[in-house]
Amino acid sequence: MAKQHIFIVEDEPDIVDLLSYHLTLEGYIVSVVMRGDLAVAEITQGKPNLILLDLMLPGLGGIEICRLLKTKPETAGIPIIMVTARGDETDVVVGLEMGAEDYIIKPFSIKIVLARMQTILRRLNHAPDITPNFIKIHDITIDPGRHEVTGGKTPIALTASEFRLLHFLAQRPNWVFTREQIVDGVKGQDYVVTDRAVDVQMVSLRRKLGKRGEYIETVRGVGYRLKE
Repeated sequence: MAKQHIFIVEDEPDIVDLLSYHLTLEGYIVSVVMRGDLAVAEITQGKPNLILLDLMLPGLGGIEICRLLKTKPETAGIPIIMVTARGDETDVVVGLEMGAEDYIIKPFSIKIVLARMQTILRRLNHAPDITPNFIKIHDITIDPGRHEVTGGKTPIALTASEFRLLHFLAQRPNWVFTREQIVDGVKGQDYVVTDRAVDVQMVSLRRKLGKRGEYIETVRGVGYRLKE
């Protein structure tokens, strides 16, 4: 198997050295950029398998970098783990809403970083589901193979997280899922994220679906379901 390419976007030399050393030791190919305003161009050119992204960077902040990468077709599918000292829930929610896969708060254990990375890369490298069929709910069509959603004949642009959320609900229409079940189903078990983050992503998904967002129903005190 080809070595996985990891891009570190971080301006603290000690953290760069720590991550680079251990990732190289684990067999990863490592690239580093220490300025936010250079990150998008270098990542687009480098095409890594995963990005470790700091939030506080010179030139351009990590949240804006995440947003730009997730809106570019050639980089939208690259998973991002935010590595940040900013543990405030709002920062975490915004990053997840922008499409980040995970977040790790500084100071961190290198074992935790490696474990989170391996979980995401393993999920991406896993063979696709046996049934990559279209799912159609009302006039919403979900194509898991192409990672595309259309409303009628109009494409609906979703982040990777929003797509997984909609696809998860659509696999069992009318079934009510708790927030914990949604996190486990979309991100994988033991993924640490707040109920607030699930709610924010649901608001964003509904907004992008427009009138079709009404098909996603909030079941008070329980969770969410996609009405068929």
